[in-house]
Amino acid sequence: MTTTRPNGSLYTKIENKIATIEFGHSQSNSFPGELLERLTNELNLLGENPEVNLVVLKSEGEGAFCAGASFDELLSVTNPEQGEIFFSGFANVINAMRLCPKIIIGRIHGKAVGGGVGLVAACDYALASVEAAIKLSELAIGIGPFVIEPAVSRKIGKAAMSELTLAPYSWKNAYWAKNKGLYAEVYESVKDLDKELETFCMKLAECNPDALYQMKKVIWEGTDNWNTLLYERAKISGKLVLSDFTKKALQKLKK
Repeated sequence: MTTTRPNGSLYTKIENKIATIEFGHSQSNSFPGELLERLTNELNLLGENPEVNLVVLKSEGEGAFCAGASFDELLSVTNPEQGEIFFSGFANVINAMRLCPKIIIGRIHGKAVGGGVGLVAACDYALASVEAAIKLSELAIGIGPFVIEPAVSRKIGKAAMSELTLAPYSWKNAYWAKNKGLYAEVYESVKDLDKELETFCMKLAECNPDALYQMKKVIWEGTDNWNTLLYERAKISGKLVLSDFTKKALQKLKK
């Protein structure tokens, strides 16, 4: 069951040195701007919490893991500045995940689209169910995965990123995503996923937190320019979302 709150929900539980963040939205766990901001703030807070060694990112329900950007909010954009602010929300989350001193584990139980794929790619390690197919559909609505591209390309390479981007109507299954490096493991059921996730996280959370932090820095070496790059990309998306092509495509998808 997913939340009915119009701006979505975000809850955190801390147990055994593991902080589990669960986000939700009634529209396939998509992200309006407010929910992006709340997730960014939560990641920043957990990064400073000495009682937390590990963060797990998951979403509500049994359907999609994350459908990316909120269509309603995209349709409400009326000028480039508003568009840039909205897409900067995804930049903020990705940078918060990158800079968080805790290792972040993704629990991917269902399909991920657009910005949802970006969230998965920004996790340090991701475990998925066989239902966790992925798609980058941005070109189909007249924009592109500009903000999330650095995170996705870093995980799966430019060639696989291009393959995803230039086939915006096609799904890639979970095993394709694993073979490209997006997922560490794929399980045949959510039950199996959760069992293995619990075992994995309990063991990792007992590791030396200083060693985990130093490993996090190594994992993200060479990404310092994302502090400017992702926001430059947000400007591109913020302009494109105003096009007639995009407005018509979004209206068609909402029907």
